[in-house]
Amino acid sequence: MADALVLGIETSCDETGVALVRVGDEGSELLTDVVASSMDEHARFGGIIPEIASRAHLEAMVPTLGTALERADVDLGQVDAIAVTAGPGLVGPLTVGAAAAKALAVGLGVPLYGVNHVIGHAAVDELVHGRFPDRVMALVVSGGHSSLLLVDDVATDVTELGHTLDDAAGEAFDKVGRLLGLPYPGGPHIDRLAREGDPTAIRFPRGLTAAKDQARHADDFSFSGLKTAVARWVEARQDAGEEIPLNDVAASFAAAVADVLTAKTIAACHRHGVDTLVIGGGFSANSQLRELAAERCAEAGITLRIPPIRYCTDNGAMIAALGAAVLRAGVAPSSLDLPVDSSMPLTQVTV
Repeated sequence: MADALVLGIETSCDETGVALVRVGDEGSELLTDVVASSMDEHARFGGIIPEIASRAHLEAMVPTLGTALERADVDLGQVDAIAVTAGPGLVGPLTVGAAAAKALAVGLGVPLYGVNHVIGHAAVDELVHGRFPDRVMALVVSGGHSSLLLVDDVATDVTELGHTLDDAAGEAFDKVGRLLGLPYPGGPHIDRLAREGDPTAIRFPRGLTAAKDQARHADDFSFSGLKTAVARWVEARQDAGEEIPLNDVAASFAAAVADVLTAKTIAACHRHGVDTLVIGGGFSANSQLRELAAERCAEAGITLRIPPIRYCTDNGAMIAALGAAVLRAGVAPSSLDLPVDSSMPLTQVTV
């Protein structure tokens, strides 16, 4: 369905994202992507408050939609299909987005597609680097997800190889940031400090990399033990009255996370005969991860695709991009009573 105009709506957490994408046979074109964030309202609580996020989505939905249409210079009546995040995510925010999408679909008389938020983080790369080859590996890393996906068709055939067994990478960064007295969210602040530190100063553990873990958890991740190790290291120095070298702690911690993510992902690419790796999600903005992934992919002969940082955090473009792929593949639309699913399985692209 080339040349169709897809409206994407994302409300899984604290960003209200609305985007418009034109479907193309070789690759879809992003016309506009507008995001309204409620992050500042959550910062004083040190984490996302679902009720606050839901109210913020209610307030931002219509203005954000209006801005997107204005910037794309299109009328609402020109929209041919609507894609909305159906999960995973927070139930309240998801419900706001789904309700808005259903109302628009009914009012415009166009098909509605409830799509998977996590897979959207991979699909958004098609807006930047073109359509995926026949098989790619996708590493999606964010505050809530650290998932390894084998993608044979981003619209219809996604296999979850592994996931985090406890803390996701971004979640671990936020918790370590709090431990180090950094503002919320901790990820950008740790990344900044790490650039000035020595990543070899402290040898923090690499979760699920020991030989005994490979049989059962070759493609899984665990960062809870790493977070605890950082806490114990810092507490021991504080008890001894020593100054904490924040730059070195941040660099060593970030190096451990990037090491595990890239080593396990490259190994999975080899096992499954994949020569293209896509990395997406909010944590893919991390500079250590980007640098180490580029280095190891080059050594392994794997093509690395990471979208620009502005597409890494939650946004409407990723949902519109996945909607465009689903529409192009001829997938049946969702029903108007589509439910939202906070734990939507990663093998389910659409509802």
